[in-house]
Amino acid sequence: MNPQSALSQAIAFHQTGNLADAERLYVEVMRAAPREAAAPHLLGVVRAQQGRNGEALELIGAALKLKPDAPEMLSNHGNVLKTLGRFAEALASYDRALAVKPDYVAALAKRAQVLRDLGRLDEALAASDAALKMNPGFAEAHSNHGVILSDLGRHDEALASYDRALAMAPQFPDVWNNRALTLKAVKRLAEALANAERAVALHAGFAEAWNNRGIILFDLKRTGEAIASYDRALVLQPGYAEALNNRAVALAALKRFAESLADCDRAVLLRPAFADALYNRGNALSELGRPEDALVSYEQALAADPAHPNALSGLANAALMTGDWVRTAELADVLKADVLAGKSVIQPFVLMGYHDDNDLQLHCSRNYVRQAGPGPQPPLWTGQKYAHDKIRVAYLSADFHQHVTAALTVEMFERHDRERFEITAVSFGPDDGSDMRARLVRAFDRFHDARTQTDREVAQLLRQWEIDIAVDLGGHTSGARPWVLAHRPAPVQAKYMGYPGTSGTDFTDWLVADRMVVPTDQEQFFNEKIAALPDTLWVTDTMVEIPAPPSRAEAGLPDTGFVFCCFNHNWKITAPLFDIWMRLLDTVDGSVLWLLEGNAVIRSNLQREAQTCGIDPARLVFAARTTPQKHLARQQLADLFLDTLPYNAHTTASDALWAGLPLVTTPGHSFPARVAASILQAAGLPELIAPDLPAYEALALKFAREPEALQAVRDKLVVVRETPLFDTARFTCNLEAAYGAMLEQV
Repeated sequence: MNPQSALSQAIAFHQTGNLADAERLYVEVMRAAPREAAAPHLLGVVRAQQGRNGEALELIGAALKLKPDAPEMLSNHGNVLKTLGRFAEALASYDRALAVKPDYVAALAKRAQVLRDLGRLDEALAASDAALKMNPGFAEAHSNHGVILSDLGRHDEALASYDRALAMAPQFPDVWNNRALTLKAVKRLAEALANAERAVALHAGFAEAWNNRGIILFDLKRTGEAIASYDRALVLQPGYAEALNNRAVALAALKRFAESLADCDRAVLLRPAFADALYNRGNALSELGRPEDALVSYEQALAADPAHPNALSGLANAALMTGDWVRTAELADVLKADVLAGKSVIQPFVLMGYHDDNDLQLHCSRNYVRQAGPGPQPPLWTGQKYAHDKIRVAYLSADFHQHVTAALTVEMFERHDRERFEITAVSFGPDDGSDMRARLVRAFDRFHDARTQTDREVAQLLRQWEIDIAVDLGGHTSGARPWVLAHRPAPVQAKYMGYPGTSGTDFTDWLVADRMVVPTDQEQFFNEKIAALPDTLWVTDTMVEIPAPPSRAEAGLPDTGFVFCCFNHNWKITAPLFDIWMRLLDTVDGSVLWLLEGNAVIRSNLQREAQTCGIDPARLVFAARTTPQKHLARQQLADLFLDTLPYNAHTTASDALWAGLPLVTTPGHSFPARVAASILQAAGLPELIAPDLPAYEALALKFAREPEALQAVRDKLVVVRETPLFDTARFTCNLEAAYGAMLEQV
């Protein structure tokens, strides 16, 4: 064969997209002319196009050994290193290419891209400016210039730069792809999708554009289509780590956590220091009940990128879920410093497990809104006056199915005065086909499933329906969508129930609470005005019947002995409270501590801590997961519920009282640390609220030692259903009065 002729033919095949024949001929040339650098170089380019970047790097590296100063090879070597996330090495390769050929515009433009990847945006912009000055007609440089401007938040300039590129090369798919991402950044999602689709129409094999199309579809709540788009990207480029990571996020949104984990594992195998994939791997492991493994993954994410915006929050949550008190003690100060510095995106709910401090919580929520929220949005309601016969209230929640929030609020929805109120449900969560879902649908005048609609679309619906009061029941909790209210769809916007703290937003007007959970001197730490209900913020479903209790043996309890219990999630148990509980067990002979069954790691840690305190771990009895009704029934076997701090019993407190089980608490300073006290006060049991931890311990010991004192409380619980706590009709009237007062202030 004639190597030069074969090489020319291979290049022709390559240029027309016939990679198979190009590859075949490049291999033949390499065998026939092993000292020819062009063949391994161009075969490396083919391998890069196929997503086989490890092989590409090896082939181009071999070519560079034959021809070390070839600028095109150096530039392509940089391209592969860039794709592999090895940005510093890529930069060095581009610098070598430019040292050989200073006017190499393509290498200069790529150098600008990798400087962007390194976060050196000002240098990237300068390099891009230099490339454009060298060749103002270089469409790719205008496109890349737009990307850098977009990263700098200069979106209008970025769009203008893309338009200049398109004027020169209207069929250039990269420009349409980059333009799509900038449009996504400014929330012009429909236009962004149209641009991404133009890119793949022009180049059906453009894996990056398919990936970005998936990202936009995901933002549009079209999750199934997003996954299909990622699938297409991965068919084209099986080693595309970013697409695997993005598909993992979409699968997690559909609660397909095992598949999400598999994608994260593949992404990390391809790029071991891929911080986002390591973080998302931690999330999947957490959801799969493997917090110890999740903790390791979050640590790896932080090692790969110490400035990762989310990994610290994930790590802090995993430490709580494992009951690792050494780790949580270390992290408490780290979290506080991070929140005060406004660095990471710390989930406000996670902070509640660490700090009893409304001021710190306000800082955390404001940071979260600034970092994770949509930013200022044009308001949909601009002061129009409605003249409705009834007050129109919309409740927004991801929990309108078999969920604790639904179980608490369903009777309240049923009891709303339909002569004065028209109520709408906007549901973001699944239709689980449960009896609770059916009951909720019946409870509302309108029930709307908004899972496939964007936040703006949901807000537009609320405005179209002329909702007077929009009530967010989720706040900063899983699945909730507080950003709907950022579009100001209603004259009054409030939050209630699902999240015990300030939203940190400037678009939530009111927080429904009471004076126990938010004393007057704490109002300064809440963005919202406080709608303080007269009895309690707490509401329950009083239609729930309690079956007869099982035997102690059936519940796994010893035949005799005092039963202390805490049916809060295990992550709420902190070292100071556990020490008190162990002292109580040590003092009260034959007593046991009855806890909910958590994950295996936290169970083992609690047993080990008991052993350290000199308590036989067998005296910790773990109640297996069961149905809500069976759990209520077995609570009748316990003698005293011991509350936690800084995150109290909330639903578990009202459930315990409903089952006739006394509960001892001590209120902290923050909202989540004072809910149990509100519940006890509304139940007419203020004597169960201790002023501090020593008094809490003494009160619990008194009830364990003095059966008559405990019986006196139990006697009061016989009529607890007649107290304001369980008068849902009264509560609903109080809430409706609060709604009326809110509207009067518009």
